[in-house]
Amino acid sequence: MLAIRMQDAIVRNQKLNEDIAVSRAARLEIHQEELTFSAGHFTIFSRTEREQLHGHNYHISVAFNTEIGPEGLSFDYRHYKKMMAALCEELDGRFMLPANSPFLSLAQGDDYLYAHFNQQKIPFLREDIILLPISNTTLEELSHYFLQQLLKNEKDIKQHAISGITVKIYNGPGQSSASTWGKM
Repeated sequence: MLAIRMQDAIVRNQKLNEDIAVSRAARLEIHQEELTFSAGHFTIFSRTEREQLHGHNYHISVAFNTEIGPEGLSFDYRHYKKMMAALCEELDGRFMLPANSPFLSLAQGDDYLYAHFNQQKIPFLREDIILLPISNTTLEELSHYFLQQLLKNEKDIKQHAISGITVKIYNGPGQSSASTWGKM
């Protein structure tokens, strides 16, 4: 009788393990020296108030929630490191302007782009600026921009079993913003 109860318990335990798929999860984080850029900007606070033109040295970090494969590897994170480094290189040495600001209008000149804000006409050499699809050049918007760039390739996200991504951007010690997609 005891042997039958033990066997029933073993069968129930095996069934429970089959019903509950146990996956091994990992959180991979990338924050390396090459994930930096220096760029100019100004933050717009309202229809009539903005910061003076200035710049920062920005640092990026990225975290991925994913599964560990049977070979003990989640994915080759160099793929995402290269993507982030390319984005940083694109912004490095440029002046960032928000293309979607409700308080800023932009007009093309010959070699210039003019930003119109609160009765001011601010000229920029076209080669010095980069227009970003954001509403303001804030840490919040920049972290979201970087995250959206990572999410563009859905195929890679699925292939690498990524269930969550957080992009964090710093513009100085103690100042950062993070944007998250999925489960973190």
